[in-house]
Amino acid sequence: MSLYADYLNEIETRKGEGLHPKPIDDGALVAELIAQIKDEANEHRADSLQFLIYNTLPGTTSAAGVKAAFLKEIILGEVTVAEITPEFAFELLSHMKGGPSVAVLLDLALGDDASIAGQAADVLKTQVFLYDADMARLGEAFKAGNAVAKDILESYAKAEFFTKLPDVEEEIEVVTYIAAEGDISTDLLSPGNQAHSRSDRELHGKCMITPEAQAEIQELQKQHPTKRVMLIAEKGTMGVGSSRMSGVNNVALWTGKQASPYVPFVNIAPVVAGTNGISPIFLTTVGVTGGIGLDLKNWVKKVDADGKPILNNDDSPVLEQKYSVETGTVLKINTKEKKLLSDTGEELVDVSGAFTPQKVEFMKAGGSYAVVFGKKLQTFAAETLGVEATPVFAPAKEISKPDQGLTAVEKIFNRNAVGVTSKDPLHAGSDVRVKVNIVGSQDTTGLMTSQELEAMAATTISPLVDGAYQSGCHTASVWDKKAQANIPKLMKFMNDFGLITARDPKGEYHSMTDVIHKVLNDITVSDWDIIIGGDSHTRMSKGVAFGADSGTVALALATGEATMPIPESVKVTFKGEMKDHMDFRDVVHATQSQMLKQHGDNVFQGRIIEVHIGTLLADQAFTFTDWTAEMKAKASICISNDETLIGSLELAKDRIQVMIDKGMDNEAKTLQGLIDKADARIAEIKSGAKPALTPDDNAKYYAEVVVDLDAIDEPMIADPDVNNEDVSKRYTHDTIRPISYYGGEKKVDLGFVGSCMVHKGDMKIVAQMLKNLEAANGEVKFNAPLVVAAPTYNIIDELKAEGDWDILQKYSGFEFDDLFPKAQARTEYENIMYLERPGCNLCMGNQEKAAKGDTVLATSTRLFQGRVVEDSAEKKGESLLASTPVVVLSAILGRTPTISEYKQAIEGINLTKFAPPLAKPATTQSAHF
Repeated sequence: MSLYADYLNEIETRKGEGLHPKPIDDGALVAELIAQIKDEANEHRADSLQFLIYNTLPGTTSAAGVKAAFLKEIILGEVTVAEITPEFAFELLSHMKGGPSVAVLLDLALGDDASIAGQAADVLKTQVFLYDADMARLGEAFKAGNAVAKDILESYAKAEFFTKLPDVEEEIEVVTYIAAEGDISTDLLSPGNQAHSRSDRELHGKCMITPEAQAEIQELQKQHPTKRVMLIAEKGTMGVGSSRMSGVNNVALWTGKQASPYVPFVNIAPVVAGTNGISPIFLTTVGVTGGIGLDLKNWVKKVDADGKPILNNDDSPVLEQKYSVETGTVLKINTKEKKLLSDTGEELVDVSGAFTPQKVEFMKAGGSYAVVFGKKLQTFAAETLGVEATPVFAPAKEISKPDQGLTAVEKIFNRNAVGVTSKDPLHAGSDVRVKVNIVGSQDTTGLMTSQELEAMAATTISPLVDGAYQSGCHTASVWDKKAQANIPKLMKFMNDFGLITARDPKGEYHSMTDVIHKVLNDITVSDWDIIIGGDSHTRMSKGVAFGADSGTVALALATGEATMPIPESVKVTFKGEMKDHMDFRDVVHATQSQMLKQHGDNVFQGRIIEVHIGTLLADQAFTFTDWTAEMKAKASICISNDETLIGSLELAKDRIQVMIDKGMDNEAKTLQGLIDKADARIAEIKSGAKPALTPDDNAKYYAEVVVDLDAIDEPMIADPDVNNEDVSKRYTHDTIRPISYYGGEKKVDLGFVGSCMVHKGDMKIVAQMLKNLEAANGEVKFNAPLVVAAPTYNIIDELKAEGDWDILQKYSGFEFDDLFPKAQARTEYENIMYLERPGCNLCMGNQEKAAKGDTVLATSTRLFQGRVVEDSAEKKGESLLASTPVVVLSAILGRTPTISEYKQAIEGINLTKFAPPLAKPATTQSAHF
């Protein structure tokens, strides 16, 4: 059977699912289409034309290569197709976004036919996705005296590819749609359990919110055909949680504009808003698509006669509505005055933050990629011509404050800044390009990243990147048909691109399913690094790490750069002494709780948390930085003592060496290069040439939080508070409760120890608790299931060597087997312990799930509705978050423990301890090294 016949069968299948034909990325199928087009008597000719013109993916897909070559034949007159004139062929090439299409255009522009060369040049002047090889061809032709090449370069030097685009409309009319009340997680827009379909944009679009919501949006569009639908988080923040390009893609699919008439289901320019604005990561993703993200401020704190906030019974400020945005409200966005107006022109709120010069450029260009590549192209052209680039783009925002020191993040940005004109150090608020050292791609967004790389015509990783990793952790627990279809394809693409991959496409080394965040934490080998990762929990405890959408990850991989403002920082220090029965996870929860009490508002949101953690090694410190995603912080930086940082780097070296020993290094010796870099950094610290990163004494912070360790007397639980009368207070991470709140009576249906929040020490705690309980009672009986997933294989190997794995095996009713991985997600659990494959497991929500309506106590980070557990008809599912000892004991008891039961159970167990760094650097290192 031919590929075309297979495609027709697939079309029929999709038709039954209410879907259009899937966009084509296979060059062999396009070759069959072309053969049928050339055969004027072919019964499939008309459909083949439609598929070629309107349903073939651009960029560097093999389909794009075959299509571009065919269009070249038409332009040269080698083939005649009545429906595709040479002029139309040029138009189609102009929409193919680089790669083979640019190669064809260069062939034609630098060819002998003057008429064709002129037409090709006109199209090239609109293109920005040129890479080094493309630019080199132009440069060589110019030096050889080619007039067309000179003409193209002169256009690039003036950035006519940008200046000739239409400006952003001065007034944009919108009609509101409230997607939900309270914080809206990206799970609502792109559910984790539908991760397998993200690269199929039309199919994935069907999972946004609900079918009813989609119908309501369509009805609004019918009623208001000239207006854009604005998706709103009422009384909350839009886009919290995971960094999902698929979430913005879905919003754009339903409410945005089609990017090109010849590329299906790729929409841009959505308008999203929240009472408390947009989550930092999600806002970056909105910029990728040239969209608009508004901070509505439509609910404000009610104040008394003295101007003080009025509090309700739970000490939360009472809110009053400043103006209504209920579904169906017509509003106007004035992009020139940067105001949100009512339909009658009344000013409602200043939205200037959404219309900075840089963001307006993204909107005009149809997304941030075009601006990034355009700037690079303009610089190249000007340098080649020996002229000054025409000032077109908004200058990099460079803010320098005399006599003000630098925070840690400001120091890192200054160290890695690219193209800065100021000789003075830059402070928060500056907007700069920075070199990216480490990049991570994870497996449920990786397919989209590979699509983005193809779309921007990238073929190899930037030499500026020190190391990059493609994980397999989000699809680790179930090797089902979807994973079998997607993951090998993804791993091959990324391996070819130059990443270290969890799975070897050649099958020569054992497949790793290690949690991406843990691997990135290990391969980050400098406290001065900038890390970009395709997940909100890219929060390393060395350097500064930013979770990002799949597109920003692609951009970092292709260019080795990212562009972003230098964020403000909040300084977190500690006082007092940690009590023996407390675990460091309790300190992390208490930080959130005490911050809210000290400041009233979440001062962490959208900022860097600079945590002076000093004495904790990278493994344990990551527990804090990881949680900062739930604090809505943009990122976090750990300030470590010299000795502690050296210990962390030595541990990183050991784990990277294990990866090398397993055969995971590539031809470029990326992993060995990281070990060499770690050695160099250790030498700098030991010699005193460059001690561990610290802020300046006169650095300025947005706020400071002092965590009182003496005040932490009980284990702390983050509660989704699913029955709170105020819907906006549900499923936030701000409800932190002591264990005594539950009185030892809250039933627990499932315990989960795993995800990126646990380290080797947590696994040792599980083992030690089992040993203690066995010694005391003769056996251990579980009254609820306990799922345990180690973060990495390295940690399992270390546990085996240290004698802890035996007791875990003894009490496990299930142990993973890589030779025969599970092919189906577990839907029912027995009251036993499950030793699962290293990976995200329940935390991701795309494969394993608790039973509907369960109360789950977990060490993970996600408590959003439907993520770990869905609601049943009778009861709301709950995902409560706590420390490892609390989770283990709760699974054994089948309920939350009392404080006395807890203290008895952990007696003699080496919990993750923390002591605030002394003024003089401490010489001891933390536990579980």
